[in-house]
Amino acid sequence: MNRYIHRLLVFLSLLLIMSACRKKAFDDFYGRPDNLAPAIYQQLQARGNFTNLLACIDKSGYKNNLSSAGYWTFFAPNDDAFKQYFTDHNIQNVGQIDSVTMRKIVTYSLVYNAFQTDHIADFQSSAGWVANSAFKRRTAYYDGVYASASSPTGYALSSNRNGSYVAGDNNNKYIPYFYSSFMAARGLTATDYNYFYPNSAYTGFNVDAGAVVNKNIVAENGVIHEVNRVVTPLPSLEQYLSSNTNYSAFQQLYEKYMVSYVPSTDATHVYQVRTGTTNQVDIKTYSPTLGFSPNNENYVKLQDNDGQSDGYSLIVPNNTAFNTYMTEVILENYKSIDKLPISIITDLLNAHMWQTTVWPSKFSTTNNVQGEPARFNASTDIIDKKVCSNGIFYGSNKVQLANVFNSVYARPYLDPNYSLMTRALDLSLKYIIINPSIKVTLFMLSDATLRSYGFDYSTASSAFTYTAPGTTTTVIGSTAQNMLLRILNTHVVLTPNGELNNLSGSGIVETYGGEYIKYSNNSVQASGNTDNTDPNKQSIKVTSSRTTSNGPVYYLNGDALIYTNNNVGFHIAKYAAKSTDPFYSFYQYLINCPLYTASTQSINGIQTGVNYTIFIPTNTAIQDAINKGWLPNNGTTTAGNKNPQYNPTSQADKDLVSRFIQYHILNKTTVAPDGKKSGIFPTLLTTSTGDPATFTVANSLGSMQITDATGGVANLVPSTSNVLSNYTVIHQIDTFLKYKY
Repeated sequence: MNRYIHRLLVFLSLLLIMSACRKKAFDDFYGRPDNLAPAIYQQLQARGNFTNLLACIDKSGYKNNLSSAGYWTFFAPNDDAFKQYFTDHNIQNVGQIDSVTMRKIVTYSLVYNAFQTDHIADFQSSAGWVANSAFKRRTAYYDGVYASASSPTGYALSSNRNGSYVAGDNNNKYIPYFYSSFMAARGLTATDYNYFYPNSAYTGFNVDAGAVVNKNIVAENGVIHEVNRVVTPLPSLEQYLSSNTNYSAFQQLYEKYMVSYVPSTDATHVYQVRTGTTNQVDIKTYSPTLGFSPNNENYVKLQDNDGQSDGYSLIVPNNTAFNTYMTEVILENYKSIDKLPISIITDLLNAHMWQTTVWPSKFSTTNNVQGEPARFNASTDIIDKKVCSNGIFYGSNKVQLANVFNSVYARPYLDPNYSLMTRALDLSLKYIIINPSIKVTLFMLSDATLRSYGFDYSTASSAFTYTAPGTTTTVIGSTAQNMLLRILNTHVVLTPNGELNNLSGSGIVETYGGEYIKYSNNSVQASGNTDNTDPNKQSIKVTSSRTTSNGPVYYLNGDALIYTNNNVGFHIAKYAAKSTDPFYSFYQYLINCPLYTASTQSINGIQTGVNYTIFIPTNTAIQDAINKGWLPNNGTTTAGNKNPQYNPTSQADKDLVSRFIQYHILNKTTVAPDGKKSGIFPTLLTTSTGDPATFTVANSLGSMQITDATGGVANLVPSTSNVLSNYTVIHQIDTFLKYKY
C-alpha cells in the first residue's frame, strides 16, 4: 500500500513538472511580451500629468475600455489643459464636472484606430492610404436621440446620410486637427488656422484650438497624443446654426420648407431598449434637393472614411442682410415666402452651401453646390467663423449673390407672371444665361403673352401645349415645345460687347436660335412681326428695362418676337410688286425659274429650319447682268439695254437663271451687317467639279462687302437690306455676283 502511494506521488510530481513546462512554453509563445508598452490607461497613470483626465475616464466608465485590448488614438488633454478648462468654465476642480460632460470629453478625444504622425495626415481610402489628405478623424462620441418640439413624436434622431437614415450608424462626430504636411499639401498656412483660432499658436500639429505637446506615445491598445487643451464635442453645422439667433431668419427656411420627420422602427426599438421607455423616435431628414444635410456627420459616405478628408461648409447671412435681400430681391413680386416656388427657396439655400471645405484663403476658388465661388471677402464680409464637427460655418454680413438671382434669368424666375418662360428656359438655356461670363440680352415673354399665342403648360402631362388661336385642337409634347422654344430663342441674344445696351438707335442682331431680329428707336421686330398687315403691330415697343450682372432685360408691350411660317418667296414678293420696287427684276427671274415653287413660295435647295442669306442685286445691277450675258435676254434692246427674258424656254437659259440665283444664296449661313461674320462662305451653287461655289464676305457694323469668284466687289444697300424671313435674311447689293462654273 505504501509502495502504491509512493508511486502515485511520484507520478503526480512528474505530471506537475510536465504541466509547468507546457504552461511556460505556452506563455513564452502566446503570452504578453514583457517589453510591450502598457495600455492607454496605464500609460496615462504612469506619466503623472493626466490626473484630471483619468478622473474623467473613471467617472465616465471608460477605464476598462482604455485598459484592455483595442486600437485607439487618444488626443489626451494634460493637467495644464484642464487648468485652462477650469478657468474658462469658472470651476475649481475636476470634481465639479458632471459625469455627462466627462463622458463627452473622453469619447470626443477618443478616435477609432491608432494613428501615429506617419499616417495622421493620410486619408484611409478603400484603395489604401492617400497621403496628406486628412484633417479629421471619427470619434467615439455621438449625440443620439434628443427631445424635439418639432418632431411629431417629441423625439428625433439626426439623419446619418444626406436625406436618409441607415440603421446601425450612430452618426459619430469627427474631431479636427491640423498637421503640417496636410496644410502644405492644401496650400494652407498658419493664417488659415489662426483665422478660426486667433488666440492659439499654430505649431504644425494642432487639435482644434489646442496643440499636441507630446506625440506618438505608443500604448498596447493604441497611440496617445498629448494635447494642451480640453476639446469638447463640436457642434454640427445644424447645431451651430440653430443655436445662434443672429441667423434665425435663414435657419427657418430649412426648418419650415426643407425638413421632414420620418418615423423609424429601427431607431425607436434601439431607443426603447436603451432607455426602457415607450417613446417613439423620428428621423430628422433634409430634402435631397439640398447639397447636403447639415445634421449629417458622415460627409458624403461614398467610402467609409470620407469624413477624414473633407467636410461641408455653410456661409450664412445674418438676419439684417438676409431680410433686406429677401425684401428687395426675392420677394419683389411675391407677397410672402410661403408664396415662393420651392425651387427658389432651394436655390437660395444651396447658394450658401458648399459640399467641400471652404478654407479662408480659398474663397474665390472653391465652388458651392451651384458651381459658383464664395463671393465674399474673408476679411470684411465674414463676421463669425466656427470649425464644426461636420464642416465649417461662416456668418456673413451679406448674401451670396447667386447667378440665378443676379443674372438675366432672375427676372422671369423671380416673377410668377413669367412662369412659362422660366419653364422653357430651364429646358436648355438656363445654365447659359445665368453664367456671369456670358453676356446676354433677354426680352421678356409673359404668361399672358404666350397664352395669347396659344401656348401653355399641362401639369398633368408635364408638357407644353399649343392650341392655335381660334381653334380647339390642342397639341401636347415635343411639337408644342419646339414651337415655343423657337420663339423663346428669338428672345435671347448673346451680346458679349453690350451690343443691345441701348436700343435708341437701329440695327440687326442674331438671336440664340440663329434667326435675326431688328431694333429701332426702342422697338424690336422679328420675321413674324413684319408679316402683320397692321403697320402699327410690325414692331414691338420696349416699355421698360432692368440691368443685371450679365446684361440688360427688356420688357415688351404685351407682344412677342415671333417667327414667320412664310417662305422666302413671300418676303421677296413684298418688295417686288411694282417695276420700281427694289427686288422686282430679281423676283421676275425667280418666279419663272425651275428652282421656284409658286404654291409654297419656296426655293429648291432651301431647307426648312436651316439658315440662309439671299443677296438680291438692284434692278440696275440685274440689267447689267442681262447686258453682260449672265442672265438671258429676249433678243431686243431698249435704249441700249438688252431686254430681259424672265421666262426663258431653252434649257441653257433656264440653267443660266438657276445658277445665277443659286450663287446669290449663302448655304446654311446667315450674315448681317453686325460686324460678326466674315470669311469665305459656300453658296447653293455647285460647280462643274461638284464643289460648292463660294464668295468672300467682309462684315462690319452697318456695312458689308462681297467679293465674288472673279474678284468683283458688291456693296450692301442698307436701306433695302435686312429683310427678315424664315430662318433667312434678305439683303440688297449694288452689283451682281459672278461665279466660276
